[in-house]
Amino acid sequence: MSAFITPTPVHGSGLDLVSRIGELKKRHDAIILAHNYQIGEVQDVADFVGDSLELSRHAAATDHPVIVFCGVHFMAETAKVLSPGKTVLVPDLHAGCPMSDMISPEEVRRLRSLHPGAVVVTYVNSSAAVKAESDICCTSANAVRIVESIPAHQKIIFLPDQYLGDFVQRKTGRSLILYSGFCPTHVRIMASDIFRERKAHPDALVIAHPECPAPVAECADVVASTSRMAREVLASDKTEVIVGTELGMIHRLSRENPGKTFIPACQSCDCANMKVNSLEKILWALEDMAPEITLSPDVIAGARKALDRMLEIS
Repeated sequence: MSAFITPTPVHGSGLDLVSRIGELKKRHDAIILAHNYQIGEVQDVADFVGDSLELSRHAAATDHPVIVFCGVHFMAETAKVLSPGKTVLVPDLHAGCPMSDMISPEEVRRLRSLHPGAVVVTYVNSSAAVKAESDICCTSANAVRIVESIPAHQKIIFLPDQYLGDFVQRKTGRSLILYSGFCPTHVRIMASDIFRERKAHPDALVIAHPECPAPVAECADVVASTSRMAREVLASDKTEVIVGTELGMIHRLSRENPGKTFIPACQSCDCANMKVNSLEKILWALEDMAPEITLSPDVIAGARKALDRMLEIS
């Protein structure tokens, strides 16, 4: 891992920071990728904003030798797996994911021993080491399609998110072996939150993420990945939208739909890990070319197989 250099304090306006970031991007031929849950100023400085699947594809397709990944750690690892010859920087190495931390490579091997012959489908919200122990990855956007691609006679272990897995079960009719992981942010959204906001905004469109518990999904109009949420909102003639996902998504939706009003279903559903990145940290990462994501060749090779299988089907 690259050594940390104590950064020089940054003074001046956000415009100064953006200008300096632009200069360093040009110098290093870098691209900035940001997840939909990042703070607004990070989304605004990024070259591309999207969900996990979109960012994975963009990381694999870009010709830029340097990728600054503004998200959480497992996402940057995915970019490194798909682009092992590129330098993948993260503004803050401490941008972790509690759901990802709920599953380990050892636990995957234990589950395989308990269910011989089962196909291991792993949500991309997991470490590269866990992906390397898996047969195929999925995202919230393509999880249903991935499961449907597996022959009906085969058992499926779905991990780590039990709520996304339950959503996939209900959509496909398949019985999955579910792990007990979950997203601490989405699990805080309650059906009662949706009912309360529907009462206050009876004509609103209700969108929710499949990481939410089933009662939330069942009372939403659209249950989808953040990329599909964006498309559904853009196509809808509704002027009010109740948003059942992490609060950062509202920035993108508001920017793309200036005539619409967005109401968070949960006022406290903010992912602290997603919010540790900032313009200052992006600047420091480009100045120092650190922190950099590094993975062993074995982990890259194993995780790449699982991700490539996903991308082929998607």
